[in-house]
Amino acid sequence: MRILYGTFIGVYDGHGGPETSRFVNEKLFSNLKKFASQDEEMSADVIRKSFLKTEQEFLSLVSISIGDAYLKSPEFNRAPLLPKFRLPQPFSKQILSPEPSISIHEINSKDEFLICASDGLWEHLSNEEAVNVVHNYPRNGIARRLVKAALHVAAQKREMRYSDLKKIERGLRRHFHDDITVVVVFLDPSLMNINSSFSIKGGVGLPAPNEFCI
Repeated sequence: MRILYGTFIGVYDGHGGPETSRFVNEKLFSNLKKFASQDEEMSADVIRKSFLKTEQEFLSLVSISIGDAYLKSPEFNRAPLLPKFRLPQPFSKQILSPEPSISIHEINSKDEFLICASDGLWEHLSNEEAVNVVHNYPRNGIARRLVKAALHVAAQKREMRYSDLKKIERGLRRHFHDDITVVVVFLDPSLMNINSSFSIKGGVGLPAPNEFCI
């Protein structure tokens, strides 16, 4: 009998709002569990199948809360979206794809942590800069510190002070920087080879010490 252990960690940039987050939380993890059970492992193919299945289930609802659906399927690319997005004419082909881009890295004893973040962070910090922040500061609150570092850069790009940027209301602040969500996962090499039963759980809640969003 083959016993497997799997961990799935994700950061989702919220174009669809809270309804989308709740839908993904409910459906994506159940699809991951289903496909992983069929294949007897967590793999890139399992993740790809799960995302595509969740997208199909997403688009099968008569819902207006689906994020960027008009860029994925022609049936959603019609009025009243055209005046709202100032499009001269409907798209004739798919602009966005729900299929994830996947790269595989085998964890080894030298790997210390994993930074999962939305593109709002990477617009302002390079990989090296983000790694240096995690290396040089205590673990507790490190995700918040990464967000703060990115906001400092965003303020500099606008030739303004960080304190002035923080005073701007969140809705208006979107004109200065994108939403930023960060999760930092610290790895323990001693636990990498421990056998356990396969388990996938999903949850949406308050940020943990190494998780922060703005």
